[in-house]
Amino acid sequence: MNKKALLALCIAIMIPVVSYMIMKYASTDAVTIPRRYLLDTTITRVVNGKEQTDSIWHITKNIRLANQLGDTVGLYDVPGKVIVADFFFTSCASICPSLTKNMAKLQRSFNKGGESRNKIDTSVVQFMSFSIDPERDSVSRLKAYADHFGINHDNWWMLTGSRDSIYKFAFEELKVDKFSMEPIDPDFVHTSRFVLIDRDHVVRGYYNGLDSASLTKLARDIGVLMLEKDTMKPGKLPFDPKLMGVFLVMAVVIVVVILLVVNKKSKQQF
Repeated sequence: MNKKALLALCIAIMIPVVSYMIMKYASTDAVTIPRRYLLDTTITRVVNGKEQTDSIWHITKNIRLANQLGDTVGLYDVPGKVIVADFFFTSCASICPSLTKNMAKLQRSFNKGGESRNKIDTSVVQFMSFSIDPERDSVSRLKAYADHFGINHDNWWMLTGSRDSIYKFAFEELKVDKFSMEPIDPDFVHTSRFVLIDRDHVVRGYYNGLDSASLTKLARDIGVLMLEKDTMKPGKLPFDPKLMGVFLVMAVVIVVVILLVVNKKSKQQF
């Protein structure tokens, strides 16, 4: 094989590799992955003679409560979705109405198209609002409150039930009083925070539900988490096998054509 043919072969082989790299990196912007919160412990082990430290992140425990439709539902009833949680009560005359309005805007931002509530993509995220006054916030009262704000019941639950369970969930599972300059009364979980929980039930962020910039970041982080690999499922190949197969076929065809052209020219010279 002469130098020209060898060069052509190298170029052809590089085509699928370069094409894959362009498709993988050039078409997507660099994103910042939301950090994990609530570290339970670390485990140190030796792998191939080297010491490695693994972080064990807190997995939010399940909680089952009644929603505004009278159904008993739980945190684990929505596999494959990220979750946005907040705490409110229907008789609140201060921040709760604003929090509900802002969450409703966030819900409507996940549209399949248009502005109609019926077109909201309910497969992406589940909203959960926990009443911190469950003794007064009955199912019917929650339903009236939800209807007043025009929320879509398909992927937003307003929850009531045992006060002890809700408060234990807020402080022991979501730790709403951590990483915050906002003081939170342990006897009354009145907070403006929205909590983001990933598909593995790990807390991935706390956001100010009254701040537009914080809400914009929350919407972005939801999208990023939906693209993140699900650790409960086997990892996928770092490339599309079918796409790479097409590129390899193209490379082979190019090599054959170049070799035929080079061979023809060489015969003509003689």
